[in-house]
Amino acid sequence: MASPREILNHIKSIQDTQKITNAMYLISSTKMKQAKKKLEDTEPYFYTLQNVISQILRHLPDMEHIFIEKPDVKRTKIGLLVMSGDKGLAGAFNHNILKTARQFIDHTDHDVKLFVVGELGRQYFIKQNIPLEENFLYTAQNPTFNRARWIAGRLLEKYKSGEFDELHVIFTRMESSIVSVLEDKMILPLVRFADVDIPLDVRQEYFSLAPSPEEALDTIVPNYVTGFIYGALVESFCSEQYARMTAMESATNNAEELLRDLRIQYNRARQAAITQEITEVCSGTRAQKKKKGNNSQVHYLNSSSFHLGSG
Repeated sequence: MASPREILNHIKSIQDTQKITNAMYLISSTKMKQAKKKLEDTEPYFYTLQNVISQILRHLPDMEHIFIEKPDVKRTKIGLLVMSGDKGLAGAFNHNILKTARQFIDHTDHDVKLFVVGELGRQYFIKQNIPLEENFLYTAQNPTFNRARWIAGRLLEKYKSGEFDELHVIFTRMESSIVSVLEDKMILPLVRFADVDIPLDVRQEYFSLAPSPEEALDTIVPNYVTGFIYGALVESFCSEQYARMTAMESATNNAEELLRDLRIQYNRARQAAITQEITEVCSGTRAQKKKKGNNSQVHYLNSSSFHLGSG
């Protein structure tokens, strides 16, 4: 059994770690709330853009554009944007994202150009000898609209130049306040809806684009891509913070259970040490009494011998 001093040192070490995990829980909670507030403030605008794009695709089924899917053209080059984190201690958050991205790359026959958000993602793909087209630094821990616009600009530039003809984004979306879901979303090209039979008695909406449908798409789609990437960045950031909160809460609770067991061990060790001290004192006392009794007996015998000799 460890000594009481060793157990106390172990308890102090765990208490220090528990303070860190509790502080990280509180920090992640604050960051997640702030990020979700920013996302809620911008979501209505980007949802409106998505609705406008849906209307364009529905009302102009024959329009051709670089951003619209061409059914008779086979796509062979894929741009893949993977959103990971910059830091660990977030449970399985990064592991699940990187595992999904690796499966995507392994299970496709197409040429994949890889774009990564997050330091952990960059390190993982470098270790796996998977080449990166570009790594977007300082974005995972600071998802701002300006960063999203810059990333969207880089991706659209490569899409228009023909470096890839299909753009996917792998990120973690918060389904609810306690559930996160991994998503693989193709955002380019825009896919047309299947033809829907509209009853004759339904009133048709009036729809027009100025100065032309092509120029309208040239403006709307970049904003749509920017908004989607910004939303994905914030969703991933919120999911990461929630995963870290869960991991830190679990670590704090485990530390509390470990401290409880160590305190019991400390009390037992301390009780054993006290018992041993009492036993040693009692044994010493008995030894001293026995020694004193023997000395008295020897002294009595010596005295008796002296009296007998003098007689």
